[in-house]
Formats: sequence, structure tokens, C-alpha cells
Amino acid sequence: MTATLQSSPETCHWGYFEASRPPALTIQSGDEVIINTVSGAPNCLPPEGFHVPPELYNIHKAGPPPMPGHILTGPVAVEGAMPGDVLKVEILDVALRQDWGYNFIRPLAGTLPQDFTETYHSNIPLDAEQGIARLPWGLELPLAPFFGVMAVAPPPEWGRIATIEPRKHGGNLDNKELVAGSMLYLPIFNEGALFSCGDGHGAQGDGEVCVTAIETALQGRFRLTVLKDRTLSYPQAETPNHVITMGMAPDLDRCAEMALRDMIALVSERAGISREDAYVL
Repeated sequence: MTATLQSSPETCHWGYFEASRPPALTIQSGDEVIINTVSGAPNCLPPEGFHVPPELYNIHKAGPPPMPGHILTGPVAVEGAMPGDVLKVEILDVALRQDWGYNFIRPLAGTLPQDFTETYHSNIPLDAEQGIARLPWGLELPLAPFFGVMAVAPPPEWGRIATIEPRKHGGNLDNKELVAGSMLYLPIFNEGALFSCGDGHGAQGDGEVCVTAIETALQGRFRLTVLKDRTLSYPQAETPNHVITMGMAPDLDRCAEMALRDMIALVSERAGISREDAYVL
């Protein structure tokens, strides 16, 4: 069975995650769901002549977000999901919903905040048929759309949290490998799992050094399955060629340690070898 969740003021949460937010849709484990998303505050809109999803205007009219962050569609509850389970998110398809994206540099943010102190905004035409983005100075980049934010609801005791920082429930992962054909595994902290997504990217490098990628509205088709026989402490992913573990912390060295520990455990379990042999690999 395939369900569809449209983006609207009622089905979107802007800037935050919260376990107490009621589900916008409920599906069975193993079902497919199509989720429409939008992207951008009013100051990100393109000039006339580009297609803007009509619901984005309604979301803007509904009011500013309670905290800075992304516009997410959801949550989707999955029947049978309980704390301690794992949600398997199969990313079956990712498609553009509009013919433009945007990128901006925000003062005092990004990797080099002291070097780039002025706001810089670009509207970027997207050609879905040719699969390219045309940057303002003429460079054409291949499109590789993916969702920067995919998450279950956080632990209830966290209350309302911003979408900016990735955490153990997922969130702003910004992992360019999570395109159609990949799978994401998320630890579950609430009944129903409560999956949301957004922060669509037309293309991105290995990180958002200037704070943004080619931000755009996407439609995703997912299969959501509850795994009762697996436990996770942090998100993991699979592509056709790789397994991916992740670390999330303010310090990059700490992130590397976390990801490596999980990779050692994963390789040891799947290959049936010792932790020492996995570490050597």
C-alpha cells in the first residue's frame, strides 16, 4: 500500500522536532509513503517566472517558526513501532517539485564566519529534464537530489528542539549519499517512530561549508519498516556499495571516534570476525 502526505500548514512543522507532535499520517510497517516537502522562508523566493508550490505561501502566512530551522513534513507514524526498535527507511525515489533552488551565506555562520561577513543570496534554476543546476556565473552542476533532514521524533524528555543540529534521532544529517536507492536506519524513541523529512537539496558537496546547499522542494517515496531484531544508538545507512556509520558531536575528532566504534561493531557482527580484526580493516 502507498499513502501520500502533502505539505501544508497542518502537516508541516517549521524549525523544530517534538515528540508530542501528533502524527499527520499513520501507516503500517512495510508500507510505502510519498511525502511532499517545501523549502525556504519568504526571503528565499525566486523572481517571477519560476514555479513555487502554492502551499509554501500558506505555510509562510501561518506564521514564523518558533525557532530557526527547516520546514519539515510529518510526522508519519508507523504501526507497531516502539522505543528501542529501529526504523528502516528505504529511499525509493527523490524528485524535484520546483524549477529553482537557492543558496545563501549567512553572516557569522558557516566554516569561515570571519571571512564572509555579508549576506549573499543566489537563486539557481534547476532543469529536471537535463538533470542540471545552472549557477549564476554559468557553471552547470549535475543534480543529485536528497533530503538533508530525515528523522524520527526525539526522546520525549528533550522537549522541543531545533532542527539545526543532527542528533541520535537523525535530523540534519546533510549526507549526500542518501539519494534514491539508499537506506537509512534510525533508532526509535517513541511509539509510532514519528518520521519527518525536509531540507531538500538539489545537489551538495561533502558538507555545507557556507551553511546551505542547493536548497529546494522535493518529493520523496519511502518504504518504512520497523525492525524488532536490531538495536542502534546512532543512525546508520547503506548504499548499493557502502555501509555508513555516523558520529554527531561539536568536536570533529569525537565524531570520528563515534563513527569508527559503530563501524567496528557493524563489521564485526556482519562478518563474524573479532573487534580487533574489524579495527585492523
